[in-house]
Amino acid sequence: MASGANGGYRVEIFRRAVQDAKNVTFVGSLKNGPAMVSNKNFPQQHEGHGGFTIDSGTGHSGISGQITDQAISNNKPHIVLLKIGTNDINGNIDVANAPTRLGAIIDEIITDAPKALVVVSTIIPMNNGNNSKGVTYNGAIGNLISTRAQAGKHVVMVDSYAAFAKDANYKTSLMSDTLHPNEAGYALIGTTFYAAIGAFLPPG
Repeated sequence: MASGANGGYRVEIFRRAVQDAKNVTFVGSLKNGPAMVSNKNFPQQHEGHGGFTIDSGTGHSGISGQITDQAISNNKPHIVLLKIGTNDINGNIDVANAPTRLGAIIDEIITDAPKALVVVSTIIPMNNGNNSKGVTYNGAIGNLISTRAQAGKHVVMVDSYAAFAKDANYKTSLMSDTLHPNEAGYALIGTTFYAAIGAFLPPG
């Protein structure tokens, strides 16, 4: 759910929605981003908790449980964008069970907001020794999503990792450090998410 200090990928989602004459807003207990995007007031609310893991444990805080339950109860979102796992993989936190833990938070979101569209993204490349673990984690996401979609749940996957990997120079063109995107990288993630949600947005 993390969205970057300057609005992150939400900026590109909003820009594209304005371009397509669609209506989109963002909700959450946190706030950041520019005041204006494409000459429109930018909705700065979000629920992106930087540095958090999937779930909580000794020495780390997760978004599952209270944060997720309260966010959905308070805001009643129509669409939930979820990109989580980088901090688990990079922090070597129960890596073997990370896909199972991801499945649990997806199910939590589905239970809390059964009518919402849940869009789950793969994590982007890590420019350090943990990238192979991230690839393994990403490889399990498709099955998590397809199993739930086949059961009638409103859940889809988008592949931010593949979007980055298409650029042979992504380490410099799309990343600000070994883990985080730069502005162009956030825009690419926004484009990837928007491809999944644009058709569901009402006219602006």
